[in-house]
Amino acid sequence: MHLRRTLLFHVVRKLSLRLLERQRDGDTLRPPRIRPRSLVGAGTLVGALLVGLATAATATGTAPAAAAAPLVHEAEAAVISQGAAESNHAGYTGSGFVNYDNTTGSYVEWTVNAAQAGSATLSLRYANGTTANRPMTITVNGTAVETAKAFNGTGAWTSWSTTALTATLKAGANTVRSTATTAAGGPNVDHLAVDAGSTPPTPGTTPVGINGQLTVCGTKLCNQYGKPIQLRGMSTHGTQWYAQCVTSGSLDALAKDWNADVLRISTYVQEEGYESNPRKFTDLAHKFIDEASKRGMYVIVDWHMLDPGDPQYNAARAKTFFTEIANRHKDRNNVLYEIANEPNGVSWSKIKTYAEQIIPVIRNIDSNAPVLVGTRAWSSLGVSEDGTEAEVVNNQVNASNIMYTFHFYAASHKAEYLDALSRAADRIPVFVTEFGTQDYAGEGANDFAQTQKYLDLMAAKKISWTNWNYSDDNRSGAVFKEGTCDAGGPFAGTSSLKQAGVWIRDRIRTADNFPTG
Repeated sequence: MHLRRTLLFHVVRKLSLRLLERQRDGDTLRPPRIRPRSLVGAGTLVGALLVGLATAATATGTAPAAAAAPLVHEAEAAVISQGAAESNHAGYTGSGFVNYDNTTGSYVEWTVNAAQAGSATLSLRYANGTTANRPMTITVNGTAVETAKAFNGTGAWTSWSTTALTATLKAGANTVRSTATTAAGGPNVDHLAVDAGSTPPTPGTTPVGINGQLTVCGTKLCNQYGKPIQLRGMSTHGTQWYAQCVTSGSLDALAKDWNADVLRISTYVQEEGYESNPRKFTDLAHKFIDEASKRGMYVIVDWHMLDPGDPQYNAARAKTFFTEIANRHKDRNNVLYEIANEPNGVSWSKIKTYAEQIIPVIRNIDSNAPVLVGTRAWSSLGVSEDGTEAEVVNNQVNASNIMYTFHFYAASHKAEYLDALSRAADRIPVFVTEFGTQDYAGEGANDFAQTQKYLDLMAAKKISWTNWNYSDDNRSGAVFKEGTCDAGGPFAGTSSLKQAGVWIRDRIRTADNFPTG
């Protein structure tokens, strides 16, 4: 499930996790930035937004038309109330940014002109050098689109991040206002980007509807047009514990509110999982594949072997499981097979041999689907056991249309891991099928600044990812507050989300770039 630097740490953590799961089953200051408060009228931003809503795919599968690039509206050129335009922190666009006064009600207001009515993605670029959330309410034409939207710490005032939401614009002039909701004021706001061609998925324009059958081309994951893409989404927790978090309501929220492209379905092999009842857990996998497919998402079928760490221990079970999964879903174009979650305490050569045994089992049934191969040392490309990515790069699996997995937990895995991922992605196809903003156990404080470094790298190199985990377990890495799943939600919006959930939802919701021509 999570990376470890040593096997000893891993064993200790797993014992604690089992205790926590069994317990669960038994349980029915921000420093002020002082300056005079004032009303600064910086004028109304001038410029026209050409709102070209992406053309929906036709019944014959025609791809949607490419959307125009988002139009950027600088904050320092907008109307500013109780704040000031400044330029003393590097990394901004335009000529500066807006520093909100430390008061409730301070705001920045932009005028956005739209050629026609329709949905649009509004992306705010900001920096928050504190560790405290500075929430703001975003209104469009006086109506709140999102109340008390989180703007969490970015690590430094020079570290800029982007968060997005979807809103409806009317034809002509629109006012978009971001208003601080606490006495701490808002973050530093750099700009507002408006993209009218990046609406939430609708019939015919879902991730699968646009991209079709995926294949590995070179070091990238490519769509049916041969164009590199990046998928972003969530991984379930173990279905033996948290099947109640994977429901029609939660999957609707993931597909339509989070705008996720992909769901990773984690079928644990041990820990009261598959080996205890193969029929039950295979049927659960079928069910969740079917439900995610109905919503136009891609699906990663995760064979969540973890302890013991040698995948050969479960090779016979894996062959049985993947034979049935492939036979049932071979005609779908949205399934990817992850054949070994986190091998550990075993050589790369043994993992490679296992992969070369399992891949033909799948390919003899489903010849088109990409296969994801776990790497040594809890899928760290060997780094967590003092190796490097070179062992994979120089001794690759003898199969085509495959990718290698990498997992990280940002509070524990710093530059050494980030650098290994960067080097590897230039040489081999990599898919980050699991990561968290916390420590290696998915616990503790969130390191959003380090996570953003990973996300920026993955965006630049089009490395697809799924975040751990879409459940309500007690750890900080679970996106939902405890009790959400048993209560049946709410799953949409942010009211039921922990801090990490709010943060990762914002990043999944940002506009996809799925080239079609």
